[in-house]
Amino acid sequence: MKQRLRQTATDRLLAWDRAVTVLLNRSLNWRVIRTFFTMISKLGNGRFWYSLMLILPCVHGLYGIRASLHMGLTALVVLSTYRFVKGAAQRPRPGAVHEAIWQATAALDEYSFPSGHTMHAVAFTFIATAWFPGLLIPLTVFTLLVALSRIILGLHYPTDVILGAIFGMLISLMSLKMTGF
Repeated sequence: MKQRLRQTATDRLLAWDRAVTVLLNRSLNWRVIRTFFTMISKLGNGRFWYSLMLILPCVHGLYGIRASLHMGLTALVVLSTYRFVKGAAQRPRPGAVHEAIWQATAALDEYSFPSGHTMHAVAFTFIATAWFPGLLIPLTVFTLLVALSRIILGLHYPTDVILGAIFGMLISLMSLKMTGF
């Protein structure tokens, strides 16, 4: 009985995951949406965050250097966690499994769980805003757009993004606690 209930809940979650992905992925029919979210995804692939890490020391000196180092070291933990979980889960990308989902840009690898873009964006946002609270709104908006881009572009399911965000948040909170924030 428990196994049947678990299977039913899993089936419902997978159906919801696919339905939301298909729904959001349909917005790619509008070129402006496709162009915008492709750009956001490319920026979220590190370009934006590495640029921020280079700008902070230029603007804030030693304090900016310390913040950037904190972001960089946390990113290494996020990257190793991401690679381990992705290799263990090996969940195929939505566009590779469902004909109704168009993968609008090239993926970095073949698996979707968890969303590495989202893990990094959330972790960087938590660390950067701990050091610079004034960045909270712009970084949060950018992070939400990165997360949304991954689903819209057909690269991830919502659960990949949600759990990627949770992993990024937990890693950054541990990092902040270890450094005394």
